[in-house]
Amino acid sequence: MENNKIKKEINDIVNDNLKALEQLFPSAVKDGQLDIKALKEELGNFEEVGIERYELNWAGKQNAKKIVQQGIGNKTLKFVEKDSKNADTTENIYIEGDNLEVLKLLRQNYYNSIKMIYIDPPYNTGNDFVYNDIFKKGNDESDKEEGYVTETGERLEKNTKSNNSRFHTNWLNMMYPRLKLARDLLTDDGVIFISIDDNEQANLKRLCDEIFGEKNFRNSILVRRRVKSLNIQFADKGLKSFNVGTENILVYSKSESFLFKMIEQVKEEIREGYWAGFWSGADRPTMRYEILGFTPSVGQWRWGKEKAEEAVRNYINWKNNFSEIPFEIYAEKNSNLKFIKRDINGKGQNGGVQYWINANNAQMRTSNWTDIEVSQIHKYFDIPFDNPKNIKLIQEIIKSSEEEKDVIILDFFSGSATTAHAVMQLNSEDNGNRKYIMVQLPESTDEKSEAFKAGYKNIAEIGKERIRRAGEKIKQEIEEYNSNPKLGEELKKVPDIGFKVFKVDDTNIKWYDLENFNEDGQYSFDDPDSLDFVLGSNDIDIIYEIMLRQNDVLLSEKIEFLTDIGNRTYLYAGLYLICLETEITEEMVEKLASLEPLPIKFVFRDSAFKDNISLKDETFRKLRSLIERNSGESKVSYRVEFI
Repeated sequence: MENNKIKKEINDIVNDNLKALEQLFPSAVKDGQLDIKALKEELGNFEEVGIERYELNWAGKQNAKKIVQQGIGNKTLKFVEKDSKNADTTENIYIEGDNLEVLKLLRQNYYNSIKMIYIDPPYNTGNDFVYNDIFKKGNDESDKEEGYVTETGERLEKNTKSNNSRFHTNWLNMMYPRLKLARDLLTDDGVIFISIDDNEQANLKRLCDEIFGEKNFRNSILVRRRVKSLNIQFADKGLKSFNVGTENILVYSKSESFLFKMIEQVKEEIREGYWAGFWSGADRPTMRYEILGFTPSVGQWRWGKEKAEEAVRNYINWKNNFSEIPFEIYAEKNSNLKFIKRDINGKGQNGGVQYWINANNAQMRTSNWTDIEVSQIHKYFDIPFDNPKNIKLIQEIIKSSEEEKDVIILDFFSGSATTAHAVMQLNSEDNGNRKYIMVQLPESTDEKSEAFKAGYKNIAEIGKERIRRAGEKIKQEIEEYNSNPKLGEELKKVPDIGFKVFKVDDTNIKWYDLENFNEDGQYSFDDPDSLDFVLGSNDIDIIYEIMLRQNDVLLSEKIEFLTDIGNRTYLYAGLYLICLETEITEEMVEKLASLEPLPIKFVFRDSAFKDNISLKDETFRKLRSLIERNSGESKVSYRVEFI
């Protein structure tokens, strides 16, 4: 029987990369090993030994690269039903945990599946982010309570300028593997937006050039920072610096196939903004004059009066000399007046067109978004949070990045969950079906903060509560509108305002091979759950952990309990049969093989076959035979696997 054990490892990034390289350069991979010399020859071998190259280097870069390729170990995502909302129907996901671990856990399921990523990472101002210090270990309970040590013993260190000579290095080591993994999740036409200020803007730009490719840099969007204070620190002979009034959003696509969607900017909002009062639109009084008895009250003519009068004369001349006129003239006041301007040869085909430019209230956006503030002062739903991102900013980003409205949007520095709020709000306005994945480290709130005093012990609690309240407000507004709709307008649909909550945790499954069991009998089939699973695990946790090891299976899919087959048999996403029964019978196998539609994968417990290897082999072959018979002409690859 073939080896159908489910692998413990969620990702095999090194092997995946090697296979991808082999597809491009077959001669560079020999016997499963990379031939560096052959690869250089494929690429032209222009590099000479000892020649320096232009690249961003820092202490620890090689280790940061290794971290990307390291497995996730004995980690999984556990479903938290009590914190979730509308879990049976929602397609939205909220995950608590270190985003590096989360990105690794999501990579296999969401590879090439995320259309847009927005992140607002720590700006590295001197005390604004914590990171896992792998060189220090601590198990002090007080440290855990204060949020300096995770439940798994990893010490969270503040990255401060005063006591850390590796200030920029720590930030780069934190960002590199996360961005590298994020790129894997993006669709081929996907895009990432990254908010940043001047502290690390230059380093981030070079880092993204390396990870995403310099040719995939799309824009650096300028946004307005909220002015907190007008005080300026003075040096002995003048200013140390001007007040920093802006921040940047770096935009990188995964490939050249990404295209921005054009969005309009309302002029009144521009004029109200301090930064864009210089704007001048298409509404010049000097370009409004009479033609054929019509003088526009707003807008302007494209040409000056003298040129326009020449066009009229040319048109009249054309009309008097030709019976058929290949061009139209519109003289109605509410339309675009057009006039033919004949060329020198009098043919008319190369003539220009004079028309009236209607005055409007919008213009297309540029990379200058200084009419929008980065953050907002007010509290959302009385939930205290310092400097939450402006929901309008995130909405504009989303609208600029996608034509379709049925995409997945990821934010793995989600903070107060502004991105989730923006997604729900946009869906309510344009009837979209966007889904979000929010990821947030449950970093403790400061004991002196308003959030802590209000009962929010960590940032993740703030984010989840905001999503709940924002969703309910959106639902209430739609229901109020639908109770008294305007004449001729359709009723609005309440968008998906629910979310499933997961937390990074230790594995639920004891990953070992039955063939390597100790012959002394220390493992007993009398208690199969203690044999296969970690104490305290439940079937739902186990199902999600198995699903994390599949390809392209979303965590938002539904779990169906198949009571007609057994007490612990489930169907995930309608395609994956997870049988956690402690004993397999021939009758059960017959039922499983006759399911319609036929699942594409069947997963059983090794222990369910006890120590009867021949029974397992016979059942496996019989099930495969029944599956193939039932599948008919199907080209789907069906599998039977074991844990």
